[in-house]
Amino acid sequence: MFYASHKHKMLAFIAGILTVFSYAPFNLWFVAPFAVATLFYVNQNVSAKSAARNGFFFGLGWFGAGISWVHVSIAQFGGLPLIASLLLMLLLVSYLAAYPTLACWLTHKLSRTNSLSISYIAMFIPLFILMEYLRGTLLTGFPWLSFGYTLTDSPFAKFAPWIGEMGLTALVLLIAFALFSLVKKSIKPSLVASFIIAVALISVQLSNPVSYRDKTIDVVLVQGNIKQELRFAPENFWPTMAKYQDMTRPNWQADLIVWPEAAIPEIEVLVDDYLANLDKAAAFNNTALITGILDYQLGTKTVYNNLIAVGKKNAEDTEGHYRYLHSNRYNKHQLLPIGEFVPFEELLRPIAPLFNLDHSSFTRGEAKQANLMANGFNVLPAICYEIAFTDLVRGNYTTDSDLLFTVSNDAWFGNSHGPHQHMQIARMRALELGLPLVRVTNNGISGVYDPIEQQGHYLPQFEAAVERFQVPLLTGNTFFSQFGNRSLYLFLLVSLVISLAVQYRSGLYRE
Repeated sequence: MFYASHKHKMLAFIAGILTVFSYAPFNLWFVAPFAVATLFYVNQNVSAKSAARNGFFFGLGWFGAGISWVHVSIAQFGGLPLIASLLLMLLLVSYLAAYPTLACWLTHKLSRTNSLSISYIAMFIPLFILMEYLRGTLLTGFPWLSFGYTLTDSPFAKFAPWIGEMGLTALVLLIAFALFSLVKKSIKPSLVASFIIAVALISVQLSNPVSYRDKTIDVVLVQGNIKQELRFAPENFWPTMAKYQDMTRPNWQADLIVWPEAAIPEIEVLVDDYLANLDKAAAFNNTALITGILDYQLGTKTVYNNLIAVGKKNAEDTEGHYRYLHSNRYNKHQLLPIGEFVPFEELLRPIAPLFNLDHSSFTRGEAKQANLMANGFNVLPAICYEIAFTDLVRGNYTTDSDLLFTVSNDAWFGNSHGPHQHMQIARMRALELGLPLVRVTNNGISGVYDPIEQQGHYLPQFEAAVERFQVPLLTGNTFFSQFGNRSLYLFLLVSLVISLAVQYRSGLYRE
């Protein structure tokens, strides 16, 4: 029994590690269901305590491999000794692993442990989704690596406009249970799960909530590729701003020009002349430009990570509309812990440079903000990490939104799989909302994505690049854009209640 327990933990750990290959850039989506099926295998005929251990080791592998890119930023820019940075990563990964641990423990605690049946999966999926919701909410939330993202480039991506990324996570679990049942030669559960998936897939194939409009938007993406260590060096502010201006100058003849997060590294109040000239140039060329910029407001001593629009606000305008603190801006709401704000800062800031990075004292913007207006287009914005927060992005969606636009600076993560996962997450938001995606970053991955064709076009990574795209606009509203996860949560609640009732009436509750 002791040997079997260790074998099961090792199998769960390896299965968790392998899930990394189901995400970008590997995109082997089918690995995730097999990995979860392995978790089901090691959790059959075990106690709740053993199931929790297996869930924890699965989580260690899942997050340890999946967010290993975080260590790149800690090691290169955090100023910590290697042993300290590794311990910090272990702490983060262990915290994240606690969520699948609780899902496994609760399911085994509330159900019989001698068989993984239909009633078991009807309980496990709601509890796992509950833990995923809590992971994305508690302590500001970290919703990265949801299993739903593994299906972004799969045939099941057709479900995204209906059930969203969280619903796709439930689907991965259901597919995993069908695989496990098949291997165990338990045909009935496998057939039930397969039938549900097949009927749903046929249904969504026959209905498409969004379609193309007879209109496109001509967008220019400008990727500066500024080295991370130079981005906020004061002596490099004007060379950076001049570089973006020079890269843009030959490409004014477009509907919209976009620059990445904090492309203008100087605080907004100090670059009035620069922005006024940019505003005039954009309007003169009959276009608009959106850029990231930092804003330190002297009166309130608050600092915001902003997106602002300059040039034409409306299509019929003949002049630019920019002025300092004009309303056509977006203030980042979901701030990155340590990177943009430091909890317990009086305690942590003196410990190491990691807790005292440049620009780590931002002020949170409102969760609900208006779309940016640029040359007559309604642009739904998200800055960097925010794109991973489904409810935040959907909360700012309107029926008038033309584009999903997100900016980032992934130079923190080097040549790791982090930037690829970040773009994958952005593409999932486009699928959910039925909006074309425009994403521009400092050094990649920048590009555009069509959620109907599920095709994207991208700039080369780690290069200064300018690219012009004709992006087709869409019409219609997805089910998810209107109702979010409410229907899914209601369905899973009913599933959980029925499963509990069935087990209770059958005398299967453990004393």
